[in-house]
Amino acid sequence: MYAITGISGKVGSALARTLLAANQPVRAVVRDPAKARVWAERGCEIALASMEDAQSLAAAFAGTSGVFILPPSNFDPTDGFPEARVVIAAVREAIVQAGPKKVVCLSTIGAQATQINLLTQRTLMEEALRTLPIPVTFLRPGWFMENSRWDVASAKDTGVVSSFLQPLDKPVPMVATTDVGRVAAELLLEKWAGPRVVELEGPQRVSPNEVAATLSKLLGRQVRAEVIERATWEALFRAEGAANPIHRMRMLDGFNEGFIDFEGGAARLVKGTIHLESVLRTLI
Repeated sequence: MYAITGISGKVGSALARTLLAANQPVRAVVRDPAKARVWAERGCEIALASMEDAQSLAAAFAGTSGVFILPPSNFDPTDGFPEARVVIAAVREAIVQAGPKKVVCLSTIGAQATQINLLTQRTLMEEALRTLPIPVTFLRPGWFMENSRWDVASAKDTGVVSSFLQPLDKPVPMVATTDVGRVAAELLLEKWAGPRVVELEGPQRVSPNEVAATLSKLLGRQVRAEVIERATWEALFRAEGAANPIHRMRMLDGFNEGFIDFEGGAARLVKGTIHLESVLRTLI
């Protein structure tokens, strides 16, 4: 039995579908009972749990061959990341109590960075789970291709893709969420010892200019990428409701300056199979 958190999202659902297709038993860990029905109809066990509640998580993880941890996203965290720390403490305690045979945790490219930024939330999770006395894999994917969904409307309406990633010709490690879920499922079925890092990107790296060119091809109109100047970021994010945008800004700085990248070294690198064009087709 494999317990899957975040099963209602793109990565978790892709993971669950991969396991089910391989005739593996799946326990869907959900907070909202309304989201459980579709997975029950597919033959999954259902466990109701909150990512902040160690006891409900421990019950969800009990008796499993493996657990997939998908930490909830917080794009506007408080300084010091107290929200993430609550989740991290609950997840670690639940794993200690339940004793699953292995864990795969969704982390991120750049989790090894020492500079404080939005992705530090994943660094803290890695630090907490790395010392567990069971096999743990930290899956570090690149920038999600599906983030380009924010570009589709402006590309259609104005022929412009506004980019925080810059310079515009710099290739960025990107990956489709379906590839992330599939690889996570494959990792759960493997045997290994201790902590390990697996880094994941798509078939090739993609620049903002290439995102624009692909949208141009699919939309049948000229589309160009345009830089969003760094000096405007804070005002833009605050206008969107962010109370503390500095961590998101520093994450973007990390991609642009290079301190958010794959670690390499002993980390295993895996290439996905899904190309950007295939993902963009689903978003248009």
